[in-house]
Amino acid sequence: MLYFSPWRTALIWLAVFVGILYALPNVLPSTTLQSFPGFIPQSKLSLGLDLQGGVHLQLKLDRQELIDNRLESVRNEVRRLLRAEGIGYTGLSGRDQAVSVRIRDEANIDRAKEVLAPITEPISAGLLGGGIVREASLSEPETGLLRVQITDSGLDYRMTQAVAQTVEVIRGRVDELGTTEPVIQRQGEDRVIVQVPGLDDPQRLKEIIGTTARLTFQMVDATTPVEDALNSRPPAGTEILYSTDDPPIPYLLETREIVTGENLEDAQAAFDQRTNEPIVNFRFDSSGGQRFGRATQDNVGRPFAIVLDNQVISAPVIREPILGGSGQISGNFTVDGANDLAILLRAGALPLTPTFVEERTVGPSLGADAIAAGEIAGIIGSVLVVAFMFLAYGFLGLIANVALIINVVMVIAILSGIGATLTLPGIAGIVLTVGMAVDSNVLIFERIREERLGGRSMIQAIDTGFQRALTTIVDANVTTLIAAVILFYLGSGPIRGFAVTLAVGIVTTVFTAFILTRWLIAFWVRRRKPKELPRAPVTFVPYGTQIKFMWLRRMAFTLSAVVVVISMALFATVNMNLGIDFKGGSLIEVQSREGDANIGDMRGRLSDLNLGDVQIQGFGSARDVLIRVEAQGGGENAEQTVITKVRGELEADYEFRRVEVVGPTVSGELARAGTIAVVAALFAILVYIWLRFEWQFAIGAIIATTHDVLLTIGMFVITGLEFNLSSIAAILTIVGYSLNDTVVVYDRVRENLRRYKKKTLPDLLDMSMNQTLPRTILTSVTTLLALLALFFFGGEVLRSFVAAMIFGVLIGTYSSIFVAAPLLILFNLRPDALDRESDEKDATANTQPVDL
Repeated sequence: MLYFSPWRTALIWLAVFVGILYALPNVLPSTTLQSFPGFIPQSKLSLGLDLQGGVHLQLKLDRQELIDNRLESVRNEVRRLLRAEGIGYTGLSGRDQAVSVRIRDEANIDRAKEVLAPITEPISAGLLGGGIVREASLSEPETGLLRVQITDSGLDYRMTQAVAQTVEVIRGRVDELGTTEPVIQRQGEDRVIVQVPGLDDPQRLKEIIGTTARLTFQMVDATTPVEDALNSRPPAGTEILYSTDDPPIPYLLETREIVTGENLEDAQAAFDQRTNEPIVNFRFDSSGGQRFGRATQDNVGRPFAIVLDNQVISAPVIREPILGGSGQISGNFTVDGANDLAILLRAGALPLTPTFVEERTVGPSLGADAIAAGEIAGIIGSVLVVAFMFLAYGFLGLIANVALIINVVMVIAILSGIGATLTLPGIAGIVLTVGMAVDSNVLIFERIREERLGGRSMIQAIDTGFQRALTTIVDANVTTLIAAVILFYLGSGPIRGFAVTLAVGIVTTVFTAFILTRWLIAFWVRRRKPKELPRAPVTFVPYGTQIKFMWLRRMAFTLSAVVVVISMALFATVNMNLGIDFKGGSLIEVQSREGDANIGDMRGRLSDLNLGDVQIQGFGSARDVLIRVEAQGGGENAEQTVITKVRGELEADYEFRRVEVVGPTVSGELARAGTIAVVAALFAILVYIWLRFEWQFAIGAIIATTHDVLLTIGMFVITGLEFNLSSIAAILTIVGYSLNDTVVVYDRVRENLRRYKKKTLPDLLDMSMNQTLPRTILTSVTTLLALLALFFFGGEVLRSFVAAMIFGVLIGTYSSIFVAAPLLILFNLRPDALDRESDEKDATANTQPVDL
């Protein structure tokens, strides 16, 4: 029906109006927005780190360190409890997850169990998961030997606590840096994600958040010369720590802590009034001030050490009691060093030492370049698609372009409304949406043309065209939506941004193509009362084509089989150019500060750093260079050492525009997640098509899609393009696009199977291919126009992603015609199968008893 009631019209344009309101803040300056009424949306689309610059860090907390800390804590508690009750013991030790102690007198065993019972009492997990947690259990494996076993559930509880505390401590430290809108959040069981947009000093951020910052005040043991302790063993109750001097100075300290950083109330950087050197003034809370006062009162004339993370910052002599609860720390600080130490002390200590397992840094200049490249690619792609639609459909093309513009506006509006972050792959998703959104309009317009050529009146042709195109539009978009959803749940970082953009684009495409375009055409028909459809300036596919596609099926099958085998053979024998996302290592993009980059000089300077395989190549302009360093194999921290060394060597001559570091843990996880994503997408789409079509269609669609995926992988092997996380996104998008194309073809085949019962299957498939050929070519061309704009103007970072997409569009178009359709002949799909199934259902329904 082309009739739209007033309320439906109002709802349609209300949705469009709301979309414009939500998108408007993205193009207006902030000063203008402030003058708007309060009910007008003010939120703008947030830019990802790859567009505005900034730092993305993923930290991992070590479970083994947690176990060691718990063993030490339980061991100390056992010692304290037994000593307090005067129970003799021996062999107190901790190993694996258990603390063992042997009671000397068997008569004290039961009493010792009672004394140690509080250690095993359950505790409430509260807001960290609820329920009751028993952190330890007590057993007696042999007479007199007591064992306190630390439970896994207790360790999980402590790790949850540690991650939550780490998030809060890091947030406090990052907030002190004055950055805007940092993101600090938990990920998984033992990870923390830190994203700080606009930061231009990633090294300082890593030092700020990677320092444990455990501050203690301990007395220096002057009874034993430190040299004697070094040559033998430190006396009981003492330890040897070194200073931060160069060379470091050893100190023999009492292990007893007078007071810790937990008792600090404030810490501020300042200057010493006598020497004018940077210092840190601190103030204890009342409890810490009292303990510090008593300790200094009892130890006048003795030195005490100020220790930060097991390093002695300074060891002054107590000249007089310090009763005011405040003091100062001096230690050859720079101004920034004093400020950073004050920040660390105010924010508190981290419960566990974090390890950096992933780092991605984008400099502000590269972010600005990425925005400019994305805008240019988007404008050029949109102009090409708009011009092409006008050439292909004339006035109907103009209607489609209006719907297309509103589609993009609504995508931006929804992304702004849900608080999504726009990344560089997200821009690619928008440009791809522009290309693919045309597909629905092409389907509708081609259907209308067919119905009109079949003898229907204008009104009937338009109405029937929309109705018959709806099923195909839904099926085609649902398959792509499945790929986008799986990509969102299994992807990470910018790839999730791409998935969100693509999914939102699919939803808005269905609205603008089927509802808004229908309203616009209905309005045009009512006002103009046309007798014929508008003529197109250019006919790209002549009407009535009768290409014998099925005659070529044997050659096409042979060609596809040979190419797939070659692709797999190359994949098995030739090493794919895996990016650091999958094999670990470091990737650094630098730009010469003056003149062109000297790659030969850089290669020589970096070869002296003993970093293993270092690849250096030009990237974009003559000033830009891309440096790849292989995984170091020394654990997570070894990768961070690479960046420190390369920065120290090149930072004076080159600007670091992008840094990506992926440790072995994350690279393995990404590879596993990428494989699961592709397999899960194929399986989910198989289930959907099986439910919507017959089994022959489902198997044919999966085989054709697998064919496209394998050939795309072969393309990466042959061309040597880097295969990274974006490549997984490209493959999943190709899966969606290829299935989109295949479903459109299969939908027409299914319709013709019901309509033409006497046709042979090859003839019926040829007819279906020719009927959908205009849509296939027009959709492919519009998508390719958008992708080519991205390829040539979207910047180097997206080039491998877009190259895979271009190849996927071409191979997906080929497979939908020459692989997916001929497979139905191979599976012996009979033209009367659908009709027989329909008749059986009708007969069953008619013979059912009607007793109610």
